[in-house]
Amino acid sequence: MFTNSQRQEERTGKYGTPRVEYLQQLVTQFQNASSEETKEKIVANLANFAYDPYNFTFLRQVKKLLNECFEYCNHRIFLVSCLNISCDVKQLNVIELFLDCLTEPNEKLVEFGIGGICNACADPANAALVTQNDGIPLIVQCLSSPVRSTVNYALGALYYLCNASNKEKILKPEVIDAIKSYAAASEVSTSFSNLAQAFLDKHVPQAY
Repeated sequence: MFTNSQRQEERTGKYGTPRVEYLQQLVTQFQNASSEETKEKIVANLANFAYDPYNFTFLRQVKKLLNECFEYCNHRIFLVSCLNISCDVKQLNVIELFLDCLTEPNEKLVEFGIGGICNACADPANAALVTQNDGIPLIVQCLSSPVRSTVNYALGALYYLCNASNKEKILKPEVIDAIKSYAAASEVSTSFSNLAQAFLDKHVPQAY
């Protein structure tokens, strides 16, 4: 079930952590995690949040802080200057974290990252952010993944992303050929076939 502001307020209560701060905590936990399994769980959790339209704006607001000192006070995170410590800050929202995951050798991180992108790209502003951050080539690479769900998510993401301003980056002959092969593979995977055919029907002229 999708969330709205009233339902979210009822669930968190007066002293609960606001959604944007909770997402920030997840991003920070990902940055500080040393275990691949922990990172996988965090990205999977973020990808689930990306499915709910209520969170679309928050995904663009949340920032990731690198090489920083944190002070926690009343559920809020403050960047503090520590003696003899240089705090280099790079701002990175959840969408960019998902894109970073696509460059990882860990197939689970790639799967959950592209899943988050697919979910988030249903929102045009998030889709634009993916394009602005050079996400299209990374998503296209996912079409050749050995992980079936990764390919499914990549097809879904490209379906949402493709438009007049970026179609030249997506509708390349090798990409169209790959998607056509998935569309013709209904005996192997109905989900591949249906998603791929939906993409072709919407974005690829019959002349291709």
